[in-house]
Amino acid sequence: MISHRRFGWIAVAAAAIIGAPGVTAQTLPDTPGAQHRPTIVLPVKHDVTPALRDLPPLPPEREEEETPHPPHPIRGGPKARPPVADAMVQTSPATINAITPITSFGGIGNLSGVLPPDTNGDVGPNHYVQWVNLTFAIYSKTGAILYGPASGKTLWTGFGGPCEARNDGDPIVLYDEGADRWFMSQFALPNYPSGPYYQCIAVSTTPDPTKSWYRYSYSFPKLNDYPKFGVWRDGYYISINQFTCNILRCSWAGQGVAAFERAQMLAGGNARMVYFDMASNAALGGMLPADLDGWTLPPAGSPAYFMQFDDSPDQLELWAFHVDWSNTSLSTFTSKAVLPTAAFDSNMCNGSRNCIPQAGTSAKIDAIADRLMYRLQYRNFGTYESLVTNHTVDVGSDRGAVRWYEVRNPGGTPSIYQQGTYAPADTLHRWMGSAAMDKDGNLAIGYTVSNSLAFPSIRFAGRQATDPLNTLTVAESDLRAGGGSQTHTSGRWGDYSMLAVDPTDGCTFWYTSEYYSTTTSAGWSTNIGSFTLSNCAPTVVAPAAPSNLNAVVASTSQIDLTWVENSTNESAFEIERCLGAVCTDFALVATTAQNATTYSDTGLSTGATYRYQVRATNSAGASGYSNVAVATTSATSTVQMHVDSLTPASSPAGKGGWKATVTIVVKDSGNSPVASAIVSGQWSSGYTSTGSCTTGTNGACSVTTPKLSNGVSSVTFTVTGVSRTGYQYQSLTPPPSTNVLKP
Repeated sequence: MISHRRFGWIAVAAAAIIGAPGVTAQTLPDTPGAQHRPTIVLPVKHDVTPALRDLPPLPPEREEEETPHPPHPIRGGPKARPPVADAMVQTSPATINAITPITSFGGIGNLSGVLPPDTNGDVGPNHYVQWVNLTFAIYSKTGAILYGPASGKTLWTGFGGPCEARNDGDPIVLYDEGADRWFMSQFALPNYPSGPYYQCIAVSTTPDPTKSWYRYSYSFPKLNDYPKFGVWRDGYYISINQFTCNILRCSWAGQGVAAFERAQMLAGGNARMVYFDMASNAALGGMLPADLDGWTLPPAGSPAYFMQFDDSPDQLELWAFHVDWSNTSLSTFTSKAVLPTAAFDSNMCNGSRNCIPQAGTSAKIDAIADRLMYRLQYRNFGTYESLVTNHTVDVGSDRGAVRWYEVRNPGGTPSIYQQGTYAPADTLHRWMGSAAMDKDGNLAIGYTVSNSLAFPSIRFAGRQATDPLNTLTVAESDLRAGGGSQTHTSGRWGDYSMLAVDPTDGCTFWYTSEYYSTTTSAGWSTNIGSFTLSNCAPTVVAPAAPSNLNAVVASTSQIDLTWVENSTNESAFEIERCLGAVCTDFALVATTAQNATTYSDTGLSTGATYRYQVRATNSAGASGYSNVAVATTSATSTVQMHVDSLTPASSPAGKGGWKATVTIVVKDSGNSPVASAIVSGQWSSGYTSTGSCTTGTNGACSVTTPKLSNGVSSVTFTVTGVSRTGYQYQSLTPPPSTNVLKP
């Protein structure tokens, strides 16, 4: 949701979305009509970054004003109706003791002077990445900062256009477990209130978020507010609340949904977007896309699922988004099921943002009770599929509580398997939730609590898979106790939080949300914490296969191997070898320790050809094999040399231009500089030509482009060969290259 004052009065208009009381469900026909045909969109631009860790973090920017204007209600806002009895309210005490968190550390604070934070983050095998308005940071899983905090624009340094120029927020970060990659996105509104409007997307090229990223920019004709993403087996899916705007106001313009071509994004290709504008169905809005957790994929051909709730009648709407990437015109977005729920009342404070009381102040904060709260988590348990989500409801006198659901078998006959409203017998409000299940089906919910005697604090509760349905049995536990309240008159809080599950064990929940350490106008902080529900046992799975195996001749009797480690749970690597250019009788020659990525094979025959393959192992078994690498030991005692480093640099070149320079250092196997080596290479990505230079006594030489126009934002130099009499060049796959950004 738009967070700055210059946009705030639009953003808050999105708050009263279409799950409002009085809206009845409608169902599209199985085959969309003409108004619901897909639009196919190509990226405005896409490229690849240098390693993020090599880009200096841009400092967070302070907004001049933090105050959003009052919200504009959609279709008149919530409408009062007689109180309804919520039969699913749980007031009974828990039967399982509270849980002590595993970790709990401070995340990013309000470095940009904006409200609300839009707190979001996800966990991978080795990292936790958090993104709030308007700053992101990369952490180790113990809380050490590895990169940042950095302005959101940092990720688009050198990209050009609105994604680099703007930092408009509504961030989402996800870990794509199936691909072992990271996904980050925010929108850009360069012409506000006019369009076009943009969605900026980045997908990491490796499992390490501090390395390089593929970047994309897509254009939308309507304001793409409150974008929410989900990972699916065939795409990255988005829901957006759409508005049409002029200088005076923004008006509701319908639900939008889209799919981005995941396979192409993972490879840096020209990824298509398949977009549906559902404005003609007035009942739709505030949808969430399903977000896949776990190693078991949805069944082949399964559509991606979207869900929203309606209030009066009280129900969940489940929709199916099928993309045919071979013929995108056949893609469909259709109603799957309408699922009546137990009665609830989502009209908190008649839509006012000043709703939830806090300790020590008369200022109240936003309940955001008109939409499902992020995420709509999907898991395939093998014998059944499950969707988990939550939203905020009124359990009487505008007291907020968390209504949660588990929907099963979305691909067959969907049904609400269980649901509950968590409102223990006290006076606390519970809201701003995020729900997820671990690999065993244990459910956890993170949320905020507050009342006139308690500062807003971050807590969680849960249930074990075998417990009685419709109840949270794990006692409410503290993740971060608040030390203050928010006194800002806008009431902005949230607008979302995120509960994720650690992919390494399928058991550990990671939750991030906001709180105040002391009472201030808008000095919010965030927290990142982890916990498990006690009966979840980590499953050991076979490690992922290593890749990019290279064999380099070191001498007449030695070949050096290097590979890329793609696993986080291996106990060893096994190196296998056979003799001959076409041999297949591989035999184990060595076993390395975990985390190894190199091995030197010695005692080999002179002038002989060897083939190698490597696999990772642990107690669950072995991975698949890497690629096969081939090398032939030297017949004579030549000296080996290699490219030790590539250093990019750029400089202005008079009016309207610049030059790119790359310095190459060549060293021998003893790590000494090699002089008089001829380095050959190729310029690409903005300027195409060859380049060469000869190393000096320090082993270094440089290649420089002619003057480039300012329209060229970056160029790439790739080493294609190095030669010198008496030396053998140890080539690599892929060859050494570097990207040079315009100054």
